[in-house]
Amino acid sequence: MTARDLIKNLSALPDGPVTVAGWVDTVRDQKKVQFVVLRDESGAVQLVNPRTTDADGAVVADEPATTISGLSQGTFVVATGELKHDERVKLGGIEIKLASLVVETASIPEAPIAADSGIDKRMDWRFLDLREPKHNLIFRIQTTFEHAMREYWIDNDFIEIHTPKLMASASESRAELFEVGYFETKAYLAQSPQFFKQMAQSAGFGKIFEVGPAFRADPSFTSRHATEFTSVDSEVSWIDSHEDVMKLHEDLIVAGFTAVKAKHGEQIKELFGIDIVVPSTPFPRIPLAEAKRIVAERGYEVPRHDDDMDPEGERQISAYVKEVFDHEFVFLTDYASSIRPFYHMRHADDATLTNSYDLIFNGVEISTGAQREHRIEVLEAQAREKGLDPEELEFYLDFFRYGVPPHGGFGMGLARVLMLMLHLSNLRETTYLFRGPTRLLP
Repeated sequence: MTARDLIKNLSALPDGPVTVAGWVDTVRDQKKVQFVVLRDESGAVQLVNPRTTDADGAVVADEPATTISGLSQGTFVVATGELKHDERVKLGGIEIKLASLVVETASIPEAPIAADSGIDKRMDWRFLDLREPKHNLIFRIQTTFEHAMREYWIDNDFIEIHTPKLMASASESRAELFEVGYFETKAYLAQSPQFFKQMAQSAGFGKIFEVGPAFRADPSFTSRHATEFTSVDSEVSWIDSHEDVMKLHEDLIVAGFTAVKAKHGEQIKELFGIDIVVPSTPFPRIPLAEAKRIVAERGYEVPRHDDDMDPEGERQISAYVKEVFDHEFVFLTDYASSIRPFYHMRHADDATLTNSYDLIFNGVEISTGAQREHRIEVLEAQAREKGLDPEELEFYLDFFRYGVPPHGGFGMGLARVLMLMLHLSNLRETTYLFRGPTRLLP
């Protein structure tokens, strides 16, 4: 493994010999001196190479000058030289006077994308797009956010599970299933780990979490949909209502935002121009019917063809919450049973409503959570209502025939959270490799 100094650590080192490695960002090949800005995964530094001249003042073609003159953007090199601290240097107050420069792999001079390339073109060349410091930072933020949630889960005795992504039957809507051949039969890619999260409650795990892929055969081309996405899921036993799930959910969000602000707040301010705000708890909670009334009073009528809140309604209620509560999050609660999965528990006094919620963040839904129905006879009846065949759900329904505690949980789209956290307009930006109806590459 190449012995090298990470660029982010150079400022803390004394003047003296160092070795750095990375890709060439820019080259200024001047008559008397050459400058190379080199980037690695941690930052950028300026390399300096004074040119050698003969007695007549002509430039001598020596090394590393000849190599530098032939460098193209993106070429990976290893550089050794003398580190020098100089506050006049704009790039970090340090520079390296080159002693040697070795090309590991050269880059084709003509880059296929530029700073102003459209997002589809950038996605075609994602590995180059991710070299940009701003785009690279997104996935460092993702790592910190996930780690903070995992710390919360582990510190509170949650068990991490890894559920299968090949299923024998639907967990939600058949219309959104990807069907795949499976030996002599067929299987489906998992829309969510829902059934298996609930199995863990029957198994006596008590509290679980998973961060993993989920698949939706949804032919949507919006900026917030994907056919494959990373789902953040948690499920807990012995709850009294969906209020317990919301409390868990907001605690996890706060843990994640606190860690991101502490570790990346300054970089986010510099590269994205925003301040990360750690949300206060409890998050505002508004029943869906009341939210629709509030939105109507603001001049927008949610279409009446279904019982959900549409995207414009979500934006309007978020604007209201920001104005009234100065908060970026809101739980919309008490959704109609007509639009919720069969396994959501219904209100004890009104079977048309469920003990469920959507979490809205900066005008976009990022999660659905609920108390689950744990009574077998009710589950079977609700499955039939949804047009599902209980016989196809036997393996799932068995979880409830041998005792299961009251429980609930949520599933949350990771890329959406990051998109809204950074005030971006498209979750392709916050997905490492996006999958949509027309994209399977790279």
